[in-house]
Amino acid sequence: MGADERERNVEVVRRYLRTFVTKDLAELAEVVAEDVEIYGSGTAVQGRHYVEGAVSSPGLTVLDQRIVELLAVDDRVVVSFAQTYRRDATGATTVQSACKMYRLAGGRIVQFWGEQDTYGLLRGLGLLPDEPITF
Repeated sequence: MGADERERNVEVVRRYLRTFVTKDLAELAEVVAEDVEIYGSGTAVQGRHYVEGAVSSPGLTVLDQRIVELLAVDDRVVVSFAQTYRRDATGATTVQSACKMYRLAGGRIVQFWGEQDTYGLLRGLGLLPDEPITF
């Protein structure tokens, strides 16, 4: 795989991540395969509709996105990033960090794996108590 294809893959992943800010489902469809495989948070699902649901999350707005680190090798792109979310009902904001790995084919994301700090997101938006969970 040449540098040109790696650069294209990086741009595809950047476009994909940007859809969380723009909520542009047409652009999402251009860069994510319809039958994309998704792994993370202890689950495995298939289908772009899962991604569309995440991008369109009612009541949450991504205000800012910062790519911390990005590495492209062959058909893989690995990204660590932080997104600032606002809970529209209350105006509360918080930052969620994430690390994802994408596999691309033909200019589209066909698989991805990753984890994000969902617990921190929910606490920061006031949806979970600020006290530590007692087990």
